[in-house]
Amino acid sequence: MIHPALNLILTAALTLSLGACSKNDTPPAAGSTPAGAVTASSYDAVASSGKGFTVGAVMSAQTVYVLFDPQCPHCGHLWQASLPLHTKIKFVWIPVSFNPTKSLPQAVALLSAANPLETMTAHEASLLAGTGGMAASSSLPAELEQAVKKNTQLLTQLGADSVPFLISKNRKTGAIVSFNGSMETAALATLLGLD
Repeated sequence: MIHPALNLILTAALTLSLGACSKNDTPPAAGSTPAGAVTASSYDAVASSGKGFTVGAVMSAQTVYVLFDPQCPHCGHLWQASLPLHTKIKFVWIPVSFNPTKSLPQAVALLSAANPLETMTAHEASLLAGTGGMAASSSLPAELEQAVKKNTQLLTQLGADSVPFLISKNRKTGAIVSFNGSMETAALATLLGLD
């Protein structure tokens, strides 16, 4: 039997680990959804104007869009949770920047990576290990810097102020689904209609 105090500590740690990172440094409730209603037009806006990198089952008819900040540990947890699903579904990871000095250069580096899967996996492992993620040049190509800034504006237009923010269509129902925050692999598969 777990001591009540230990149970409280474990519950608090799980809640924090499944949360989200906010551009206002005020974390939203775990699993919270953005203020704006997520609709088919929201999905279409992300699909048409978000600039990201694709990983997973590239030929899949189902696409999951994830807006993330490279400095967000909750985004790192969602990245790790998504890895087992890469054989079943296509993910497009769309970087935003809440911190222009740290996350903007990393976002640009991820967008320009020759092997985004390998680069993102190494970056997130470093971030979750507490070493700050990948080193990135402060000399940024203007077009990629602008793309990340537009991605950040897109997140705001969706009514969200924290990441990770996921939007997709459920494979079974076709309904638009979204989630603001991190989750475990099984919950992600259920949300996406993969189970």
